[in-house]
Amino acid sequence: MATYSPYPPHPGHPAGGVPGHVPRGRWWHRTGVRYGALIALLALSGLVILALVRQQTGTEGFLVGLGLAVPPVPLLIAAFRWLDRVDPGPWRNLLFSFAWGACAAALIAIVANSFATRWIATATADPTSADTLGATVIAPIVEESAKAAAVLLVFLFRRRDFTGIVDGMVIAGVTATGFAFTENILYLGTAFGTDQLTGDRGFTSVTAATFFVRIVMSPFAHPLFTVLTGIGFGLAARFPDRRHVRRVLAALTGLLLAMGMHAVWNGSSTFGQYGFFEVYGLFMVPAFGLLTWLAVWTRQHELRAVREELPVYVLAGWLTPGEPFVLGSMRGRRLAREYAGRHLGRPGARSVARYQARATSLAFLRHRAARGRARADFAVRERELLHELWQGREVARPALEYAARAVAPPVPVVVPPWPVYGVYGTAAAPQSAYNPYRS
Repeated sequence: MATYSPYPPHPGHPAGGVPGHVPRGRWWHRTGVRYGALIALLALSGLVILALVRQQTGTEGFLVGLGLAVPPVPLLIAAFRWLDRVDPGPWRNLLFSFAWGACAAALIAIVANSFATRWIATATADPTSADTLGATVIAPIVEESAKAAAVLLVFLFRRRDFTGIVDGMVIAGVTATGFAFTENILYLGTAFGTDQLTGDRGFTSVTAATFFVRIVMSPFAHPLFTVLTGIGFGLAARFPDRRHVRRVLAALTGLLLAMGMHAVWNGSSTFGQYGFFEVYGLFMVPAFGLLTWLAVWTRQHELRAVREELPVYVLAGWLTPGEPFVLGSMRGRRLAREYAGRHLGRPGARSVARYQARATSLAFLRHRAARGRARADFAVRERELLHELWQGREVARPALEYAARAVAPPVPVVVPPWPVYGVYGTAAAPQSAYNPYRS
């Protein structure tokens, strides 16, 4: 059972000091060993998938596919980073997710899909039906499960960084972006090889049609599917640790929804001449709009949680009165970083960004604890975050105070009807407002 106190320690109190020494575990528990094994696995998967894709497309087709598959990647990564701006996760999680999607998940999908399709074709003696069944049933199950493995690994081994729906959406979306990148290389490279054999060029070529469908019209398709899995894991992260059944059901529900949406998308070509456009317009675009709304709403909910949870640390002396308003506003955060950048350069802006991230993590930690979802390491984690904030306060506070002058709400003040410093109040205007952070 986690120890949660509604009153945080004061600066200088023993509970608010530097975290104690954590004993080291066995050699296979060490961070370097785990990272080394993971990097070796992903590197091996990358080499194998590179060889398989090059074998199917040829060297020239691989290079063409690689060049055409790159454009949507930075845009999608930037979109997910924007979504994660309130409580940004570490880059290593995003690098792992992208690498897993592009290497491990893609390798699993290519091998499993090919094996299953060949087995069905041999068993039924009907290659056409085997291809259709493989695309609409086998591929969604295999691919979404392979991508979900990355979300599961982060959920299990990086729980401090996986606290809610936004974290699940970001990890799942970046994983799917990596997967789509490798898949696009394969499809575009194969299309280029077909054009080389038929002599087609320009807008009538298979390469142009593939580029239009996969890169222009639906670069968000794979991220859209897998984000549903991320939402499921995000809901699971919001349940207390003891709610094992609910957590499993939430994650499985998200995965099944991702498989179902993927199956509908892959099966659109079997719905008639205009099946693709009907599914795209009536199903994919509304789903994309709904999930975009959910992402924005969740981000606003996170900012509200920051504004509501941090004032307790103001009363305890860890934060200044204006900081909750700044840290709960994207505009205030930006103003603080810009101020630090102008006066202290890029290192100062990075220090303020780290301070903002630590304060947000602290607010989310307390938000979860207040709702009965505190983990066993709550007290240790709180002390760690408070210590990091205290260490960075000298650089961050001037920038946050500057931003508070712009975003802190006005405080209503009663104006009495008698003279105040030579100014007479009136009964018609009994109140005024001022921002205490403006000079």
